[in-house]
Amino acid sequence: MARSLERDWNEKLSVLEQLERDYATLAPATSSHVGEAERQGILDLVHNLPAVWHAGTTTHAERKQVVRLLMKDVMLTKLEKTIRVDVRWQTHACSTLEVPRPQPAFVSCRTAPEVIERIRQLARDHTDMQIAERLNLEGSRSGQGGAFTANKVDWLRYVSGIKSGCPLGPAACPTGQRGDGRYSAQAAAEQLNVSVSTIADWCKAGKLDGVQGAPRGPWWVKLPPEGISALRKPVRQYKPRRAQPLPEPLKGVAARKTRHRS
Repeated sequence: MARSLERDWNEKLSVLEQLERDYATLAPATSSHVGEAERQGILDLVHNLPAVWHAGTTTHAERKQVVRLLMKDVMLTKLEKTIRVDVRWQTHACSTLEVPRPQPAFVSCRTAPEVIERIRQLARDHTDMQIAERLNLEGSRSGQGGAFTANKVDWLRYVSGIKSGCPLGPAACPTGQRGDGRYSAQAAAEQLNVSVSTIADWCKAGKLDGVQGAPRGPWWVKLPPEGISALRKPVRQYKPRRAQPLPEPLKGVAARKTRHRS
């Protein structure tokens, strides 16, 4: 056992001597001291740190690395209306600032009150599709930032309790006339003394100014006074039909039935 230990010891000493000789033959390492030019470049970089941070060539990974190099730790404290941020730098200096607390999602995604008021104004004499087109032309945006559609306007009216003065369905317009002055096909038929199918045919032929909210949807018709007078049909007078005298054989049958009932 002693000889084995001595042999292992000698082998380790030989390895150590070889490593020392190899280290001695290596070229001397360059000085780790920073030159004056490099030192000045580093100082200039510190003063231009905002420019480096916002440079288009700086990646997000490099920005994170800069933050790790400068900051030691950050502590956040939630206050009633703000969040206090305590930053401890690598130099052990401390900085404190307060930032507004972010709004809840249901608040940040809420459509602006002025847009809701605009929808209330337009709903009197515009359809939901027309309101959406008008809002998009005016540059308004929904709470999530997208363009308006008829479905979005319909939902905003529903949650805001705004009734439409120009519904697409005649059942939602009991008077038969919308806020934009158009009549339902049934109301127009009553005005002109014709059938609803005649109103549809006249709209398709361009004889009446009619619009549909959807293909095969109900017609909404404009009826100017001159159009009513030109297209109104006269009301037919139905006279009661005179009773025809019964033939002689049937008179006897009728008489027998009358006596039988009495």
